[in-house]
Amino acid sequence: MITDAQVEAWLREDVGHHDVTNDVPGETTGRLVAKESGVVAGLDAARAVFEYLGVTVTDAAGEGDRVEVGDTVLAVEGTARHVLRGERVAVNVAGHASGVATKTRAAVTAARGVDPDVAVAATRKTTPGLRGIEKRAVAAGGGDTHRLDLSHMVMVKDNHVAEMGLETAVEQFREKLSFATKVEVEVEAPESAPRAADAGADVVLLDNMTPGETERAVDLLAARAADLGREVLAEASGGITVETVPDYAATGVDVISLGSLTHSAASLDYSFRTG
Repeated sequence: MITDAQVEAWLREDVGHHDVTNDVPGETTGRLVAKESGVVAGLDAARAVFEYLGVTVTDAAGEGDRVEVGDTVLAVEGTARHVLRGERVAVNVAGHASGVATKTRAAVTAARGVDPDVAVAATRKTTPGLRGIEKRAVAAGGGDTHRLDLSHMVMVKDNHVAEMGLETAVEQFREKLSFATKVEVEVEAPESAPRAADAGADVVLLDNMTPGETERAVDLLAARAADLGREVLAEASGGITVETVPDYAATGVDVISLGSLTHSAASLDYSFRTG
């Protein structure tokens, strides 16, 4: 949810001390227009900006819609002063979110072309203050949001293992968990995947492995999970790109996660036109 305080901070940052160009009389209309094809996201934030300023949003595309060059994704009407005050913030936030959604859709399409059941997820590598917008953009692109914050799942990473040992870390963290919280353990070698399952992992993160190493880890983990009589999911992560997603989808992993969906997505090019 976008709060008034968040919108006010965005607007204050953009306007600065004094903006003489914002003093425009009369009423006007405006349209947010796509200058390139992509997937729409972030319109809830753009709408919040305009509505905070008393500008009426008269039409908007749906989150996750595919748009082409020249398509209008948002239309507004109100005082020229307030339409112009809000337009750059609205364009920036919608463009950023739509870029995330567009990159996510490309990764999902690439992965599902190989394995229709594999999930493509984001990570916590989000922009401070914009996590909600970026995570919703991932969902609009057809991806999985993964953890929204640290409380949503315990992830035992390499630093925890180095400090405490794998089994001790899992045991100590599990003692403090709700029954509904899953435990994920990060491993860096295929042979460590069964060990993580033995320690009680619900999900094993196969970190920075090649597709060949990932496939071996998936096979070892599946065999161990069968022995344990429970499901243990396999997640591939680390250095994976949209171009290499199909290679990882072919390994049999359940989830492929990419930090680049949020931290490296190019903004979708939008233009705001008045009158």
